[in-house]
Order: sequence, then C-alpha cells, then structure tokens
Amino acid sequence: MRVPFEFGEEVASALAARRPVVALETTVVTHGLPHPDGVNAALALEREVRTAGAVPATIGVLGGQVRVGLSREQLETLATTPGVTKLNLSNFAAVLASGEAGSTTVAATMFAAHRAGIEVFATGGIGGVHRGASETDDVSADLTALSRLPVAVVCAGAKAILDLPRTLERLETLGVPVLGYRTDRFPAFWRRDSGLGLDRRFEDTASLAAAVRAHFTLGFGTGVVVANPIPEADELPRELYERSLAGALAAAKESGVRGRDVTPFLLEHLRGSTGGGSVKANLSLLEHNARVAAALAGALVRAA
Repeated sequence: MRVPFEFGEEVASALAARRPVVALETTVVTHGLPHPDGVNAALALEREVRTAGAVPATIGVLGGQVRVGLSREQLETLATTPGVTKLNLSNFAAVLASGEAGSTTVAATMFAAHRAGIEVFATGGIGGVHRGASETDDVSADLTALSRLPVAVVCAGAKAILDLPRTLERLETLGVPVLGYRTDRFPAFWRRDSGLGLDRRFEDTASLAAAVRAHFTLGFGTGVVVANPIPEADELPRELYERSLAGALAAAKESGVRGRDVTPFLLEHLRGSTGGGSVKANLSLLEHNARVAAALAGALVRAA
C-alpha cells in the first residue's frame, strides 16, 4: 500500500526547490487548547517559521490522507471535528484507513515528516519515561520514534511531568544525541534548567546544523533532540513550578489516571494551579522553538 500523502502547495513547492521546511504537529489544535485558541496558536507558529525564513508544514490526517501543510480551513475542520484521535505510531494506520480525522503527536509528526522528506520538526516538549515507569512500564512512543526516524526535533526538553533523568538515560541507550542550543543543561519544559547535562552545547545554528548533518550522513537511523530552553523572561517561577507539579502528580495518583490519560490530566491540573501561567509559558516556548527550528532548517539546507 502506498501511503496517501497530500501536500499543501507552499510545502510542495519548497520541498521541490530544496528550500527549508519545518514540520509542526496538530495536537495543540485538537487537545492542547480550546477552539479557537488551538487554531490561533498553530497559525502563530506558522508565522514564526515564515518570519525566520522557512516554510511551515503543519501535519494532520483528514479524509484518509496525511496532509502535510494544512490550510486554515483544514485546521478549522480538524479543530471542530468531534472525537479527533491523537495519532501515535500504534494507531496511525487504523485511523488513516478508516478515513477518520487525526491530529499528530510528536511520534506521528516525526513519521510523516520523515516520509515527506522534512528534516526538522518544532514541538513543545518530547514525551519520555514517566514517573513510576518501573512499575507501570509507561514510556512514550516519542522515544521509539526518535530511535527509528532521522528527524531533528527542536524542543524545550521533555515534559516536566516525566522522569527526566531516566528519559535522558533512555535516549542515550537508544543512540539519540541530545544537543543543546545555547545551553549545556537539559531544559525542564517550563524551566530552563533541569540540572541534567547534555551531550554537547552549540552557540549558533551553523555549527548545530553541521553536527546534525553529520549524524544523518553517518546513517545511524536515529533522530536528534535539539534542546532549546524557554526564554528566560517566560519561565515559571521555581516555587510555583515545584508546588504546582507536586500537586498535579499527587492528584493523578489519587485519581488513578493511567496510560494516555496521564499527560492531558497533569497539564490541565497545572493550567489551573498556575492561574494559566503554564499556558502562557507553553506558547512562549513553542514560538521560540519554531524560530530556532526554522533557522536550523535553513542551516541544514546550506550544509547539505
């Protein structure tokens, strides 16, 4: 079976001309923010990518097609369709074959980007090893995707609700380099510094692109995590961050939340306990990642 891809005109033209393209996910549209905030956030990220000199390719599934470069109308359709499925590596094929709508997570966006020939993807934070995974074995499929798909993922580290030390250990085991953009510490999503070290620090996108290009050329077959901390002015205050995170984790344990429901439950709890501060910080880091990803995509084209 030939996977049915449909490219937006702007994206198709950019790929044919070997111009820089940045992949963007769609879970922020369907599950991250209420309508119309999710669509507005997606459009804001596209503007950031364009302003920084690249072409945005927002990805989703509609009508049995993998859409690479959604139009505003398609984003609206995705946002307002009831029961849109969050696509992962395990359910992607079934949803595509059914003709139902699906929004892409990190793992699903990486898959579509790689198949489309897009080397750079901007997201908020990757998934990883969940706290208590020694008992639950709850590990995000994002790590599986990073172990199989050579895409550079620009992110503010991993989601802070995760077990960050074990996530970094797992990435090392899987052969996924974690490279810092103007940082030598792994970011903790809403905080700039988790206290954990990185493989290497880069001060500019040209040298970063050289390392990413070398990794892809050597043929390891794995992705690259580009750790890009949230702008300092927008990170959550440490006391608020630690108190809110502890409260969210306690609430999840008390409610017995498990599996795919854990992340949205915790994020919603944090939204309330920070008075919306986590949402503002999330949007800031998303836009920052989009800008850096666009600059990296341009540098990768020049380094080809």
